Amino acid sequence: MRTKQKRKSWFTPLIVPAITLPCLAYFAMQSQTGRYGLEAGQEMQGELAAKTKIYDDLVRSRKALEQRVKLLSDGTLERDMIDERARRSLNMSNEDEITILERWKS
Repeated sequence: MRTKQKRKSWFTPLIVPAITLPCLAYFAMQSQTGRYGLEAGQEMQGELAAKTKIYDDLVRSRKALEQRVKLLSDGTLERDMIDERARRSLNMSNEDEITILERWKS
C-alpha cells in the first residue's frame, strides 16, 4: 500500500490573516470617513445646529402671526389693527401721513 505525504506549506497559515486584515482595514476606514463615520457625525451636528436655528426662527414667527390672528379674530378687535388692515387692503393713507412699506420675510 502506498501513501501520499504532503509537505506543509509556509503559505497555508497566512491565508486567514491575509483575508481578515483588509476587511478590518476597510471597516476601520469606514468608521472614520464613511457615511455614518466620525467626520460625517461632526458635519451632521453642524447641520443640526443650523436647522435648529431656522426652526426656532419659524416658531417665533408663527407665534407672532398667531398673536396677530388672535387680535383680529377675538370678539374685541383693536382699533389700530382694524385701521392697519383697512389701509393695507385699500392701499390708502391720509395726505399728512408718511407710509412705510414693510416686506414680509419668506
